[in-house]
Amino acid sequence: MPAPLKLVDTTPELPDAADAVVIGGGIVGVFAAYYLARRGLKVALVEKGRIGAEQSSRNWGWCRQQNRDARELPMATKSLDLWERFAAESGEDTGFRRCGLLYLSDSEEELAGWARWRDFARTVGVTTHMLDSAQATERGRATGKPWRGGVFSPTDGTADPASAAPAVARAILKLGGTVHQSCAARGIETEGGSLSGVVTEHGTIRTKTAILAGGAWASSFCRQLGIRFPQAAIRSSILAVSPGAIGLPDALHTAAVSVTRRADGGYTLAISGRGRVDPTPQQLRFSPQFLPMFVKRWRSLAPGGLEGFRSGHETLARWRLDEPTPMERMRILDPAVDKATIHLTHSRALDLLPALKDTSIAAAWAGYIDSTPDGVPGIGEIAAIPGFILAAGFSGHGFGIGPGAGHLIADIVTGSEPIVDPRPYHPDRFRKSAWGKVADF
Repeated sequence: MPAPLKLVDTTPELPDAADAVVIGGGIVGVFAAYYLARRGLKVALVEKGRIGAEQSSRNWGWCRQQNRDARELPMATKSLDLWERFAAESGEDTGFRRCGLLYLSDSEEELAGWARWRDFARTVGVTTHMLDSAQATERGRATGKPWRGGVFSPTDGTADPASAAPAVARAILKLGGTVHQSCAARGIETEGGSLSGVVTEHGTIRTKTAILAGGAWASSFCRQLGIRFPQAAIRSSILAVSPGAIGLPDALHTAAVSVTRRADGGYTLAISGRGRVDPTPQQLRFSPQFLPMFVKRWRSLAPGGLEGFRSGHETLARWRLDEPTPMERMRILDPAVDKATIHLTHSRALDLLPALKDTSIAAAWAGYIDSTPDGVPGIGEIAAIPGFILAAGFSGHGFGIGPGAGHLIADIVTGSEPIVDPRPYHPDRFRKSAWGKVADF
């Protein structure tokens, strides 16, 4: 795999039964399993490939409140605290640090939007600093150019995508939970209308609770159960450069390119929002619901190719529980890199930050960002199947809010006071149109 990832040991034996089974070993799945295990539940985490191998290791690593949609901001704020507490609780290192995030711009319209968000954030106790031209130019001195303005969010930070999900998986094992890699969940069993088991390629785990944190695979899995979950994936390509650049901000966003310091001293480079739309049967099926999203963000998107068909994550096919599924044929989504985007990203980064000329491209990779029609995740129990909880469609925000999402899922399962209001996330909202509800950021 081109994206760096630390490996985790697999529990050798599948349990006969568990209090809860988490399907999917990305950042949301591992944190859900972790918080359930901390409450004393017997938890089994099943992952068709490797822990964190898809989008959870292919993102920027940003853990931010800045510019969050109002529906996600409470979860983002809670998540920052949980990122920090996790290391102390578990003894595991996710690479999280509150380094602050810097945004620079020469656009009055963009700066005005950030100022409006700053005013809103103040009402919910979030601190962010608007920068005038002199302040922005000083903080952005590594660019060697003047800036009209910017934003600095001092309490936001980053974690290491290569380390985070594996670190949480190790913490689950310490708490007595089990972690099963190369173990695809094929479906569920029910008894009296309620969930009674999760069927995997290696056997069935009896349980009354299952959490589907399947990322880009979640909608096709739901289809097998008669659940309509509108989801569409965008192929995003980013790259990493070697260590060697001196004096750069830890995390910088501009309209041209965004730059993030990696754990090894190198940098991840990306163009925010840019992606390819690879047509799939599922995208065609849900296209009317995604029209509001497309209208709002079409300038950042370009037509893709046949990667989606080859990957099989957005199939409309039905599969049997006693035969290999598409997840077993494609253990890890590793789509082709968009070479044009990589070239453009690197070129823009070199123009923006001259110090990067002392580095070389170390790796480039692509990943599928699973999105919902309004750009906000779907989290909640499905009424038609008591005991089945959906947690997917994080729309490129899942890494940063993963701890809060996992905590909320554990709250739902155990009937505890929810860490944030769960209502804005419930999947029932997808029955209605997303017009006027698409996330701004």
